[in-house]
Amino acid sequence: MDVLLHISTPQAAPIAAALGWALTAHGASWACFMTDDGVKVLADQSFSTAVDHAVRVAVCEHSWDLHMAGQECPVDRSSQTVNSGLMAEAARVVSL
Repeated sequence: MDVLLHISTPQAAPIAAALGWALTAHGASWACFMTDDGVKVLADQSFSTAVDHAVRVAVCEHSWDLHMAGQECPVDRSSQTVNSGLMAEAARVVSL
């Protein structure tokens, strides 16, 4: 995978969406992992549409339960171990 977007704040949604669209437009292989209250970016429509083109999209399940309790998670609920694996697989990591 070319790029992993690692998102830990909801304020990253506009930047992450733009990066996702740019990576897709340039044919890059990319994934996204959200943790802490960064899981809230999935409520952003532009971001949610952009990640449809990612090879993998995952959230920290603990963070989801803490910040989005009661809402259905639209992506893979994962662990920090998955986060570590994605970081190891990515050629580049962009932390937002």
